[in-house]
Amino acid sequence: MDTQSLLGEVAGQLLSGAIKVVDLSAPLGPDTPLIKLPPELAVDTPKVEIHAISKYDKNGPWWAWNWLKLGEHSGTHFDAPQHWITGKDYPDGATDTIPAQNFVGPVNVIDCSKEAAADHDFLLTVDHIKAWEAEHGAINPGEWVVMRTDWYKRNGSEAEFLNANETGPHTPGPTAEAIQFLISKDIKGWGSETIGTDAGKAGGMEPPFPAHTLMHKANRYGLASLCNLDQLPPKGAILIAAPLKIEHGTGSPIRALALVPGK
Repeated sequence: MDTQSLLGEVAGQLLSGAIKVVDLSAPLGPDTPLIKLPPELAVDTPKVEIHAISKYDKNGPWWAWNWLKLGEHSGTHFDAPQHWITGKDYPDGATDTIPAQNFVGPVNVIDCSKEAAADHDFLLTVDHIKAWEAEHGAINPGEWVVMRTDWYKRNGSEAEFLNANETGPHTPGPTAEAIQFLISKDIKGWGSETIGTDAGKAGGMEPPFPAHTLMHKANRYGLASLCNLDQLPPKGAILIAAPLKIEHGTGSPIRALALVPGK
């Protein structure tokens, strides 16, 4: 089957429901959970604001529209390499310069939901990844890898989603060695269901925040606050994660989607 015929077949499968589209994104609004950083370290992203310009009234009698105030890394979002100091020099590392082909690819879903439920500080290791590959098949170059923890179910409450106490945030994520192992496999990028791509205690790792530090150093991408990974198979889905084409953008809220076999 040639490529044109293959695309026609995919289109037909989408229309028939044989291929299903899964929404991997959280709603974006004033109650969207946002990361909280120590004030001595950084300035936080402001809360999302949605302001009406008109709603079928004197400011626009036949239409409704809004203007927004939001950070690039609000809600379900894409991290570009230039988001981190280790990726700042990549000319193709901003949301307006990354090749569009890189936003779409096969996705490997590593299910850590039971481990994360038992231990909020659970860390994915190289051994976990190798065990997953032994069961489901190799992670290949150019593919996405995402960590399913079912953490998205906490998204309705910022306090539960951030899960912080006097010792800091407690959320699951990868070890530095796991991230380096995935980079060695030439993956497209790494994604999580938590507020960021790193574990809550990643600031104390070596290097600090390894998912950011190492992924972006390698000119790879990050996805955070993903939802509904429990609706994806371990292998066989296609992930679409396209950021807005913001000039010199370090990231962007996204409507992440997955194509999966329908029922």
